[in-house]
Parts: sequence; C-alpha cells; structure tokens
Amino acid sequence: MSLTYKQSGVDIDADSESVRRIKDGVKTTHDSNVLAGLGSFGALYDLSLIKNYKQPILVQSIDGVGTKVKIAFLMGKYSGLGEDIVNHSCNDIVCQGAKPLTFLDYIASFKTEPKIIEEIVSGMVKACKEAGVSLIGGETAEMSTVYAPNERDIAGCITGIVEKDEIITGKDIKVGDIALGLQSSGLHTNGFSLVRKIFSDEDLKGDLGEEALKPHKNYSKNILKVLEQHQIKGIAHITGGGLIENPPRILPEGMALEIRKDSWEILPIFKKIQSLGDIDENEMYRVFNMGIGMILVVSPNEGQKIKTLLEFLGEKVFEIGKVVRGNKEVILS
Repeated sequence: MSLTYKQSGVDIDADSESVRRIKDGVKTTHDSNVLAGLGSFGALYDLSLIKNYKQPILVQSIDGVGTKVKIAFLMGKYSGLGEDIVNHSCNDIVCQGAKPLTFLDYIASFKTEPKIIEEIVSGMVKACKEAGVSLIGGETAEMSTVYAPNERDIAGCITGIVEKDEIITGKDIKVGDIALGLQSSGLHTNGFSLVRKIFSDEDLKGDLGEEALKPHKNYSKNILKVLEQHQIKGIAHITGGGLIENPPRILPEGMALEIRKDSWEILPIFKKIQSLGDIDENEMYRVFNMGIGMILVVSPNEGQKIKTLLEFLGEKVFEIGKVVRGNKEVILS
C-alpha cells in the first residue's frame, strides 16, 4: 500500500471541508470592492475608493490571539477567538486614525477540524460585519510535527486607510492634555500565560473560563465617529505591556502620562487574578489592561465633548489622567 499525505499528517479532505463550511459566511463580509476572495490564489480588492482621499495612506498590522486558545480548548468554545483577532487588529490601526478595509486570517493546528475552523471563522465573520471589514482570504495549516494534539494558533493581518494629514502620531500632545480611558470587556487577548500559571485547568472550565473568554472589544467604529467631529491627539491600545508599556508609545519626548488608579472601576477578574496569584501591583499594570482597553489623549477643552459623544455611542468612559513633564513613561498615582 502506497504512502498518502494523510498518513503523513495532512488531511486535504478536512481542509476542503473547512472551506466548504466557511465560504458562504465569508462572502457576507464582502463589499463591492472585493473582486476575488476565498479560493483565489490572491485576493483582489478595488482601490477606486482612494479617489475620496487627497493622499491616501495604507495602514497594516498583524497579530495573534496568543495562549487564549488554550482556554478556548478547555471550554470547547472557539467563536470568540475569531472576534478577538479581528477586533484587536481594528483597534491597532485606529490608533493612527485608520479605517479598516480588509482582513486575512491564519489558523494553524495539529489537526484540521472543520467544525472548529467553522466556529473560529464564524467569529471573524461576525466581527468583520460589525466593523465593516471584508474578510478576503486566509490560510489553514495542518502541522502535526509542529503542534501537539489539540494545539492551534490564530493570527490575522488587517489593512486600513487614512488621509496622510490626518494620521494620528501623538506629535501634538502637550502638557496638560487629558487622558480618557475606555472600559475593556475583560482580559481581551493579553496576559493569558500568567492567568494559566495561577489557575488550574479545572478552575478555567467554569465561570472563570467564561469570563476569560469574553471577546476583545472593538473601539474602532466609535473612535472613527469621534474623529469626524473632534481631534484626538493620541490613541493607545492597551495590549501586551498593559497600562505601563503602551501609553509611552504615543508620547512626545519630555512628557509622561500620569494615571490615577482610583479613577475607574477595576474589573473583578483582575482583582481575583492579583489576589489568588499574589501578584505585585506594578506587575498587574504592566501585564493587564486592568479594565481600560483604550486610552485617548485629548485637549482639555475637547475632553468633555468627546466623553459625552463616546458615552452616547455606548462606551463607558473615564477621565483617568493627564499629560505631565517626564521621560516618556507612565506615572501611577
């Protein structure tokens, strides 16, 4: 009997079945600019929309959901991971003022399981439709010699567009500007390696697992609406590095961000992690978002108007601090 690819660890039939299951849903994310998507060797996207821009700039980002996939396996729930990667990516590029256009995904695993692929991609489809993003292609890789059984990785690449003179860089930030914090839904997609050190697999199979799996919140649509009316000087997505490492990425030289720890509600899951894990407070703020998923730096005379508009759009917003003189750092007070 001759050797087959399947016997070597790659099931082409499972891959084909995965495509069959997801293709109709993926097509529902497409707008008229998508000329060729799933199934083509390369996705085609019509850039005629650039006629609406004077100097259009493409903004791109790539990321993954990390070890959150481990908790999804324990819970047997995967759709939230698809939402996570799309929402995380949209948030990253809106930090520079970009409107998301297209998304590509990558799902690698020990074994291709069509039902799980379908569940993950259904989450991507949901998030893409909510954000107005076209899911134009992806890759499913089965690598039994790279991954252990039940292991997988999920990543995605997003492309957006922004007018050149509207790119948000943080260069206009001044001492005295205020920081608005937008409430997160929970852990989002960071800190899960530490969470899994603290809690056992059994702990993570119940309510705690449900809380940990809450999808990463997408702020991009509401932030883009604010940008139609107001200036936002700097935007920091609070991801890996938490509230300590991310805000300095948008600060000009000679400035720091003073954050008041008592200015917002710390979500219960972070209190539980700190208490049961006996984690130093500074480490908590350096790893987790602590309940703040996005920080907007705005001028004091615009702050209340922007806060009111965001609240009208459904966000929970806190004035969490201000820009002071310093060395591109966060000062917790």
